[in-house]
Amino acid sequence: MEKKISFIHAADLHLDSPFKGLSDVNETVFQEIRQSTFTALNNLVAVAIKKKVDFVLLVGDLFDNEKQSLKAQISLRNAFEELQRHYIDVYVSYGNHDYVEGNRYPITYPENVHVFPDEQVRSFTYEKDHIPLATIYGFSYERRAVVENKVNQYKKIDEQIPFHIAMLHGSIESNTEHDTYAPFKLGELLEKDFDYWALGHIHKRAVLKENPSVVYPGNIQGRNRKESDEKGCYYVEMVKGKQTLEFIALNAIQYGHVTIDVSECETIHQVEQRITKQLKELDVALPLLVDLELHSNKDTILEWKNENLLQEIVEMWNESFSQQKNWIYIFRYTSKYTNIALPNNMRGEHFLGELTMNVDHFSSASHLTDLYQHKEARKYLDVLSEEMEEQIKKEAYELVLHELMKE
Repeated sequence: MEKKISFIHAADLHLDSPFKGLSDVNETVFQEIRQSTFTALNNLVAVAIKKKVDFVLLVGDLFDNEKQSLKAQISLRNAFEELQRHYIDVYVSYGNHDYVEGNRYPITYPENVHVFPDEQVRSFTYEKDHIPLATIYGFSYERRAVVENKVNQYKKIDEQIPFHIAMLHGSIESNTEHDTYAPFKLGELLEKDFDYWALGHIHKRAVLKENPSVVYPGNIQGRNRKESDEKGCYYVEMVKGKQTLEFIALNAIQYGHVTIDVSECETIHQVEQRITKQLKELDVALPLLVDLELHSNKDTILEWKNENLLQEIVEMWNESFSQQKNWIYIFRYTSKYTNIALPNNMRGEHFLGELTMNVDHFSSASHLTDLYQHKEARKYLDVLSEEMEEQIKKEAYELVLHELMKE
């Protein structure tokens, strides 16, 4: 009889994530956002039960912080207990966010859960009807960072077992977009002759190789505007020599970027109508957090922004359309004047020309030092990202240039 297994591969649950940068969202929507990682977890459990999988792999960063909230711990335990009632095993490794030494009050999980206890690569063997079908290999971060290559520690324990699956929370050595933990080269993984490499740590899903599969499932719920793609897990079926992968979305809310050109709008009322029309035409299957970008080749957009009229439009939209089941909420907006340029006679040694030439070397952060050092103010401020600093500098430049050119 042909031997086969099926499983769910997920990673980076980040339960109870703080969702930074959403402090201005109204309370109803904010609570739904805060609950979204738990909703995504419930969706994962429902998929595993519906697909009748043999086991679930959770490859690191189940929690968002080593100081795990009681809510996150109990929610995960309840999810594991529900899987146990359906005879589904779970294999867990911890990553750089939920490393072992950081959790002072670990919770006891049911017997169907198998946790890799430390940084030594170990293995568990999955049996079905007392027949060994798969060996799962992995390790957990004991400390915040694992910087050494762990691939050489992965060794098959018994060639007679049909399937060998490796769990690894880490990143390719050449990756420059994320902190490099447990670095590896793709070729090193393939040399090990495992049937499946279940990866974690990178939040954007990717199939790096097929047959044998080397897979990042991404996180199960986007937590900021850069994570706007569908989030979820992979459902995997394996028979000897053949694998099928199916991505299944689990996210409870979605981020989206919407750009609207309002150049033809003569009045602020027309801007409101244009925004309303375009957002209403969006095909949304989930609640949507919108990062709105307004473009115009007329400088009236700067006046509307400075007079807070654009902000009022955003607030009116959010009041009206955040009560729907699949709500659309504008959590951030930016305006862009696309026709900003100096006349030729104002270039060169003229003050405005000098301002334009020097703006790239201007540091907005140095002028915000007093604010960030203020004892009360800094409690409510996030550290400025490089992108945000550039946005502040750009908007300040546009405003100054617009006001000076009016003179």
